Amino acid sequence: VQLQASGGGLVQAGGSLRLSCAASARTFSRYVMGWFRQAPGKEREFVAAISWSGNSTYYPDSVKGRFTISRDNAKNTVYLQMNNLKPEDTAVYYCAADPSGWSRRVSNSYKYNYWGQGTLVTVSS
Repeated sequence: VQLQASGGGLVQAGGSLRLSCAASARTFSRYVMGWFRQAPGKEREFVAAISWSGNSTYYPDSVKGRFTISRDNAKNTVYLQMNNLKPEDTAVYYCAADPSGWSRRVSNSYKYNYWGQGTLVTVSS
């Protein structure tokens, strides 16, 4: 599975961005999809996950209520809508695919076998 993330950029605090991740796999709809981020000098952090059907989503408290993950299986694409952005959201954002199914451990990066190249989001204060 090849993943291509896009949509990053520079935005002022309080602004919005929508990230997209296009997948090459014809079996895209079978994968749990996740977004992670990594800020300079920090460890990779879980941001959001969505089940294959889109019926289940999961967010950490740091982004809950501000970020929304969604997917369009017909387009092999997953999205991350980010609203009310804060300077601490600045990071490289990665999409990832997990073939093992939805579980309580969707926030763990080791579950994801496939990773995109990342897209940089910079939020200015």
